[in-house]
Amino acid sequence: MHTPQLNKQRQQLKVLIENKVTFAADNSELSIYDTYQNAQKVALHSKELLFCAMLSGKKVMHVESCQYHKAFLPHESFVLAPEQGVLIDFEQASLSAPTTCLAIEISTDKITQVANALNIEQRFASDDLFAYTPQLVHSQHNSQTQQLLARMVHLFSEPDEQRGYLIDLSLNELITRLLQQQSRDLLLKNGNNSQFKTPVNNALQYIEEHLNEALDIERLCKIACMSRSKFYQQFKLAFGTSPALWQQQLRLKKAYSKLLQGRTVSQACYELGFNCPSHFSRLFKHAYGVPPASIAKKSH
Repeated sequence: MHTPQLNKQRQQLKVLIENKVTFAADNSELSIYDTYQNAQKVALHSKELLFCAMLSGKKVMHVESCQYHKAFLPHESFVLAPEQGVLIDFEQASLSAPTTCLAIEISTDKITQVANALNIEQRFASDDLFAYTPQLVHSQHNSQTQQLLARMVHLFSEPDEQRGYLIDLSLNELITRLLQQQSRDLLLKNGNNSQFKTPVNNALQYIEEHLNEALDIERLCKIACMSRSKFYQQFKLAFGTSPALWQQQLRLKKAYSKLLQGRTVSQACYELGFNCPSHFSRLFKHAYGVPPASIAKKSH
């Protein structure tokens, strides 16, 4: 994630801990933070939602309000709710290998605007399926989100006649991805709650409970009480992906956990319905940026 303007400003080093370069736009602000020496308990706080992504190095995040203490690594997203603070430890930062993080501050009004637009289109659940929940989010993000963030760095940092318009489009996409993740987690978590008990939620639970089986679209359409075309259209709107790719993401996420628990690459592969370890390894590396064998080594 390099642009001429960004590189020029990052070279103007002012401090060694959290050296900040910022680019502002309507409803948002993008910043790049570089840290060049080890440090502990460095505070970060924002009045608005703060979407963070690690670019290089490692941080350990401490959020006392929810007793959260975990490492933050590249290819991961860390989203702080408005007014939520975090204390950060830098364990691997140096002048030759700085720890670098991207942070995008987004106004609450903009998030509400996107949520309202999505709720007009969706037919999956209640009218307020898409509503931002102000809570900590820490997860691996996929290649599409990684590409979106790279595009946003370019849009914010480089001059363009359509800069404001294009930034707004990219913000809509980033907020949509966050809301889709939260709505999906909400439906899965509350599957047995009558308020959230919908035919579509039943379909989601079926996928979750049969990860090692081939996807049966006809069965899912019957469970959701929708035609094939309607099911695909609404699924894409609500969760930002197709049923098959969503199942794949769930499989890979489960595989990541199994590898950390001591499973071999082959065991994780076949237990989750993949037919070829080499194909599984390619998908895994594309999703997480590292081969599954390197995750398996961490458990030993």
